[in-house]
Amino acid sequence: MKSHLILGIDPGTVVMGYGLVLVEGQKLSCIDLDAIRFDSKRSPFERLGDIHKSISLLFKKYNPDSLAMEAPFYGKNVQSMLKLGRAQGVIMSAGLEKGILVEEYSPRKVKMAITGNGAANKERVAAMLENIYRLSKITKPLDATDGLAVATCHALQILSPIKSESPNKLKAKPKSKGKGSWNSFLQNNPDRIKEN
Repeated sequence: MKSHLILGIDPGTVVMGYGLVLVEGQKLSCIDLDAIRFDSKRSPFERLGDIHKSISLLFKKYNPDSLAMEAPFYGKNVQSMLKLGRAQGVIMSAGLEKGILVEEYSPRKVKMAITGNGAANKERVAAMLENIYRLSKITKPLDATDGLAVATCHALQILSPIKSESPNKLKAKPKSKGKGSWNSFLQNNPDRIKEN
């Protein structure tokens, strides 16, 4: 397998974390991780423009092969969910516009991939990432480690010998021709066919 660079994003309208993971064969390397802060005094729409500009600059700087994002966490605050959904839409569309493969992972799946525990806290995830990449204590915001975690989760999916179907990709069900199919039923029950 040739090398594959993954940009992981922890989306947010005030802080957007990101991490970059390079996959070379079976080896994973952390290329960078950080968080971008947006001015909370700017209108929500101006911040969406800032998010688009920031993600576009990351694409230009690193030229990733794929973009992995953390899916929204369904909390009780509907307004926060709407704002986060808009930010994710901007990030996704910017990636698709550049022809970058976009994948999305639930927070639980990311935590499970990194720590083996889908309910792990952010500090545990950060500690495991330090261990995986042999990093000294990460001093970046936890949003940055969340970005690195989702990139790592995607890298592990790429390397997995058992490919699980992405929840984002719809796959048409094959037409059944065997036992239990509609055609089989009609062949076995010709008296059930009504002529109009």
